[in-house]
Order: sequence, then structure tokens, then C-alpha cells
Amino acid sequence: MTTTGSTNAASTAAPAPAPAPAATARELGLAHYAARGVLEYVLARHGATFAQQIALRAAINADAPQTPDELVAQVQGSLKADPAGIRAVLDELLAKELLVADGEHLRPTEAGRELFAAVAAETAPISARVWGGIPAEDLAAAGRVLALVTERADAELAALTA
Repeated sequence: MTTTGSTNAASTAAPAPAPAPAATARELGLAHYAARGVLEYVLARHGATFAQQIALRAAINADAPQTPDELVAQVQGSLKADPAGIRAVLDELLAKELLVADGEHLRPTEAGRELFAAVAAETAPISARVWGGIPAEDLAAAGRVLALVTERADAELAALTA
């Protein structure tokens, strides 16, 4: 005797994954602070702060030595922080001998470059785990959204501070 039966494919298939939440200001902020928390933990072990790392990166990545005013402008563009606070960060980097005055310019010292490299080496595998496996098209879409949000927020801040 031959029996025929029907298989209900819907009942045996895995449930569809829940849709991803839409990106909101809160979601973007949480992602930023989660990643920043990792970096700040590593920086603290090296006796450095997030603002110091941003300023040191600006000095290291500059094509030519920067004046204090040029570094303040670069860091302010990244952190949206008060120039007086950024100048205090530059003073901290000078006191720690991570930056040195060279005439009217500031340049990173070997110790500053070593600190920057050590933090980068320590955070690289963490970043690889965090970002790994995200499809390129998702990263491209996120990049477009973040660029637009940054552009609009910069415009709003400029209007507020004009």
C-alpha cells in the first residue's frame, strides 16, 4: 500500500529573522558609545584619554607639522569641543612628551607615535571582530547615512553657534 502525505514546508522551516530596527539617533548614539567604550578602555590602560588620542592622531596623520591653531581646528572638527578644552588637551600631550613644540609647530614625538601604534595594534583585532562579516552593501548604506547625518548635524551646529 502506498501512502501519500503532504508536508507542510511552512511548519518545518526556520522562522524568518526579525527585521532589523530602523536607524535612529538613539541607535546611532548607542553604537558610537559602544565602540568608543572599547577604545577608551584600551586608552585608559595606556594612560591616555579619547580627546588626547584624537589630537595625537591629527598630529600624526598631518602631511606637515601643524600649528596649535591648526590642530585645534582639526580636533574641533572631529569632537565639536570647545577650543579652550582642546588647547588643554594639547598641553597635556606636551606635558606627557607625546607632542613637542618645534618652533611654531607641534609634532608628535617617538613616544607619541609608539603610543598611537600600540593602541591601534591593540584595538585592531577587536575592530575586526566588531566589523567582520557585515556585508559590503550594508557598510556602504551605513556610510551614506552616517555621512548625511554628519553633514546635517554640522549644519545645525553651525547655525546654533553662528
